[in-house]
Amino acid sequence: MKILQGLLVACLLAALTGCQEKREGKLKNAGLFVQDTINDQGWADQGYKGLIKIQDTYGNEVVYKEKMQMKGKVKKAVKEFQKDDVNLVFGHGKIYADLFSQISKDYPKMHFVSFNGEVTGKNTTSIHFKSYAMGFFAGMVAAKMSHSNHLGVIAAQEWQPEIKGFAEGAHFQKKDITVDTQVMHSWSDKDRAIASFKRMAAQGADVFYPTGDDYTVPVIDEVKKKALYAIGYVTDQSDLGRGTVLTSTVQNVEYVYKSVAGQHDAGKLETGNLQYGFKEKAITMGRFSPRVPSAFQKEIRKGIEEYKKTGKLPNGKFSRD
Repeated sequence: MKILQGLLVACLLAALTGCQEKREGKLKNAGLFVQDTINDQGWADQGYKGLIKIQDTYGNEVVYKEKMQMKGKVKKAVKEFQKDDVNLVFGHGKIYADLFSQISKDYPKMHFVSFNGEVTGKNTTSIHFKSYAMGFFAGMVAAKMSHSNHLGVIAAQEWQPEIKGFAEGAHFQKKDITVDTQVMHSWSDKDRAIASFKRMAAQGADVFYPTGDDYTVPVIDEVKKKALYAIGYVTDQSDLGRGTVLTSTVQNVEYVYKSVAGQHDAGKLETGNLQYGFKEKAITMGRFSPRVPSAFQKEIRKGIEEYKKTGKLPNGKFSRD
């Protein structure tokens, strides 16, 4: 009996010791800043899911803050993150790049990660989605499926590579097609985006590419009401209507977050500006609508595979990211 009791005590102590063991990796806790809210069903939502993926993988604490657009507010939050033992900070957008470059030297034990902006510093990284190519293939699909030869792009910002790629892909597919691009100068102005859609639809556009955060889904809902076509953005949005969404330009944000966290945990996360695209599995095309001819779907897939091997798009040119 005493032997059995001794074994039970030994097992209990072993279990407690195991619970107290710390991970050997560099990653402690992770933090996230988003410009608006995590409920946009797009870009910010994917950032939040990426953060949760890190928590599920490493069992650490995670914290996020919304509406983080003002520098003073972000600086204050970074200090709070430091107190919470956060040593991997994601700024989910281009607006954080300059600020992270400025403040990173004050927090040498933290690594700052932003997206699509230029950064400097020993502990700052910017992930650049090579989105020109995804726009190119989306433009090919849109042009193929347009009956009016008139496409509408509802862009958030002028600098987005995908909108330039979209226009080039569309003109490669159909030389005489019209690509009307209207820039919102906002990632979330739903009313303005919907007004732009209605204006372009009235002018004859029949395929739309809304490249924002909060407004992409509302615009696609309006496209569906008018029985027109759309290209989804950031996530696979075929669930909004297989007869409406021809395909989607998908940025695999969750995958990138997990990859970055893994590299940081192993002490191998590079600083500077890193490129992630089709080849790195950071970008894919979403499910095709059954209305897109199967032969053309195969043509697009073949073009993507060739691009991954050579870096050349179907027009024989290199991507302009």
